[in-house]
Amino acid sequence: MIMPLRALAIADDDSLVGHLNPGPIDLLFCLGDLWDASLENAYFRYSPKAAFGVKGNHDSDAPFPSFVKPLHYTIEHFGGLSIAGFNGSWRYKPRGHHLFDQEEVTRMLRSFPKVDVFIAHNSPAGVHERDDHIHQGFEGFLRYIETARPRYFLHGHQHLKSTTMIGDTRVIGVFGEEIIEIG
Repeated sequence: MIMPLRALAIADDDSLVGHLNPGPIDLLFCLGDLWDASLENAYFRYSPKAAFGVKGNHDSDAPFPSFVKPLHYTIEHFGGLSIAGFNGSWRYKPRGHHLFDQEEVTRMLRSFPKVDVFIAHNSPAGVHERDDHIHQGFEGFLRYIETARPRYFLHGHQHLKSTTMIGDTRVIGVFGEEIIEIG
């Protein structure tokens, strides 16, 4: 049985991180395109029991600060939850870190195990997209949600706060900071 947990997800805008008074936080989810100083600010301000992260399309290839467990194409466990993640966005430019082709993501996630919470920088295709160029979602994420049915799918990249249900999966777009009750 999974105990109720409070998570704080942060993404995309450093100036919007570190302004909440949420009370106790169990998990910090870093969804990409944030400076290490913002991650440190959130971690020390909110004192989560654990922090997990994925890199965004504007992040360097440097490792996360030591308190953040990287989740790209990896599964971790916390409080009875299985949590996985995926870095980056689709390859909209010829060079850069954390850029993937649509087919590459679909192939990588085709047999990826089911998890309770999946965190990503990019959104699923057709969900919370802002345009059809830089902010295009991944088809592979949509297929993963339809087949694996995680309870939560959190993403940044689209610079919006929005929640959409896809079957049993709550897809949450994060911009700045967002408290998420996982229960």
